[in-house]
Formats: sequence, C-alpha cells, structure tokens
Amino acid sequence: MPKREADERKPYGVPEDERDYYLERKYPSFGNLAPRDIASRAAKEVCDEGRGVGPGGRGVYLDFADAIQRLGKERISERYGNLFEMYEKITAENAYERPMRIYPAPHYTMGGLWVDYNLQSNIPGLFVLGEANFSDHGANRLGASALMQGLADGYFIISYTIAGYLAGTTPGLVATDHPEFRKAEGELQESVKKLLSIQGRKTVNDFHRELGRIMWDHVGMARSKQSLELALKRIPELRAEFWSNVRVPGSGLELNQELEKAGRVADFLEFGELMARDALLREESCGGHFRVEHQMPDGEAKRDDDNYCYVAAWEYRGTGLAPELHKEPLTFEHVQLATRSYK
Repeated sequence: MPKREADERKPYGVPEDERDYYLERKYPSFGNLAPRDIASRAAKEVCDEGRGVGPGGRGVYLDFADAIQRLGKERISERYGNLFEMYEKITAENAYERPMRIYPAPHYTMGGLWVDYNLQSNIPGLFVLGEANFSDHGANRLGASALMQGLADGYFIISYTIAGYLAGTTPGLVATDHPEFRKAEGELQESVKKLLSIQGRKTVNDFHRELGRIMWDHVGMARSKQSLELALKRIPELRAEFWSNVRVPGSGLELNQELEKAGRVADFLEFGELMARDALLREESCGGHFRVEHQMPDGEAKRDDDNYCYVAAWEYRGTGLAPELHKEPLTFEHVQLATRSYK
C-alpha cells in the first residue's frame, strides 16, 4: 500500500488495488506459511520502506477474515482465543472484526550448555534443564518451543536422572569455606558494592533501552559489516558509561530489584558485544542470521557451508580481553545439507 500523509484509514477501507500481500507476492509457493525468520524480515522491510500501518508505521496487518469465513469464528476462537483476548486488552480492537496490527520482535538468542542424556553437564552434579541446554534446540529460539523443552526436561527426564546421581553422592562435600566458593562470593560482593557506589545520573532502564536500540538497529534481523562494526564501537562505549554513570537506588542488604536488574544489564552488555562479534565473523546468511552482503540474487539467504558448518563456542578470557573462539565441525551422516527455497 503506498504511503500516505496519515495512515489512519480503516483496514477494510483500503481498496484492493492498493493492498500488498507481500508474503504471497514474494513467496508464492508458501505465502503466509513462510518460516518465521523470512516472514519477520519481510514485515520489517515493508515497514522500513515507509509502508507500515499504525503508530509510527511500525506494523502490518494480519487478517483472519478468510479463515473465519472458511472455518467459522468458533473454530478460530478454539485455536487462538487467548491471543485475541490479549490483543483486545492491549489495543481495544476486536481482531475477529478487523485485522490485527503486528510487528516483528527479535528472536531471542542464547547458547546451549552441553549435556548428556541425563541432562548432566560436564561438571558432575550440574544438571541443565530447559532452554539453557542444547539438546533439542539451537541458539535461536521460539518461546513456545523453549516452554516445551522446559516441561519435557522437568517432567519426564530430570525427576528420574537426578535421583540416580543423588543416590550415589554424599551431599555437602563443598563447604562455604572452599577457596572457589570464597573467590566467587568475593567477586560478587565487589560487583554489588561497585554498582551501589556509582550513584550516577542514568537509570538501569535507560541503559537497557539504549542497548536494545543498538541491537535492534545494528545486530537485528538484517545485519551488515558496517552495522556490526558500528555496534562493536557503540556497545563498549555504552558499557563504559554504565559503569561510571548508572544509578542503582537502595542497598544490598535487602531484596533490591533494581540491583538485580543492573546485574542483568551488565551481563547483556557483555553478551550483546559477543553476539555482534560472532555475527561479524560469520560471513554468510543462515537462518536467523542474515547478512545483507550475503544473499542470493532473489534476496534469499546465501549460506557458506564450506567455511561455516560448525558450532561456535566463545571462551571468556577476562575483562577487556577478546574472547577465544572454539569450533566443533558439524558432520551429517544421514541427511544432506540443502539450500531451502520458498519461492
């Protein structure tokens, strides 16, 4: 739909010849069933072109009219009723009667710790449950699949496997006077003391939002060498400002959610830089990682399996030091790698 001075027309008031069913246009074989990374990137591209709807033009329409006509409102309600209710509470709009306004959100990223079939890591006694282990999903997750893994691990696996470990273990072998415990406790106390003593002018939320904007703009759904290098310049600057200008109210003697949040944002600053570093190193497009310099003539992801078919693990080397990359090649014995196409 061409951009207008004001995008305030009702969706059903837009003439058919002004509508752009962009997923069906770009991916005629799959249309609205294109994978999430492709659909999300396409929606953002439309909005970036100035053709979005709603406040700030950050939205596209998701229209259930055909599905309701084909299946009936009751069937749609059985499948998506909770979603429709939440949407109406947020927007005061009835999605059964007019299209939803949606906008892609970044898919969250996290690593996955190695575990065996008992969900035990390579540290004896350290079991890793749910989305924190690698067993079922990669580093790029959907909320529902992460929930599934947490339920499966917690209900079906750990209740049996941890019992076997505890049966052959005498608890309490490591006391609080152990050197490693004292070292970890001292480092944590020093970090808490430092965060509380800064007494700067900006809140933790200020830094969180600014980091989020850097990540969304420069390390988001479509990345480039230029954008990633800019992120790697901005994030260390923001981290330096955080440790000199953040304000954390309260003390460390009682429950302090601002202090807890500050610790998490400090972690996010480290992790955001690592994500940008990893994305800059990987000169290809694959899945949720899309480098604009590496795409096919039709705009689809261009993989480089010869050079990047490996699992990457970055080792922390200390504050201010570059992390070390470890690679584990991926070997496929029963399936062949193939480039997907949804045209």
